[in-house]
Amino acid sequence: MAVRIRLKRMGAKKRPFYRLVVADSRAARDGAFIESIGYYNPIADPAEIQIDEEKALDWLSKGARPSDTAKSLLKRAGVLDKFAAARKEG
Repeated sequence: MAVRIRLKRMGAKKRPFYRLVVADSRAARDGAFIESIGYYNPIADPAEIQIDEEKALDWLSKGARPSDTAKSLLKRAGVLDKFAAARKEG
């Protein structure tokens, strides 16, 4: 099973709110997911990003691949830097 870290769209029409979820790559965008690891609110000023670093690092170490947008959010939150540092140590 190919596991991806990606965004799930929530919120009202024209008021998007996204959850960062771990899901099977074959599942629909807003369909079933394995675990929620954070959220992203682009409407807030500045945009809100909250990610559970421990869960994100755990899923990355298990081989979950982030989508392009999720990758940029993980980079902004500093999770990818910690993951790269952990890989170099081990």
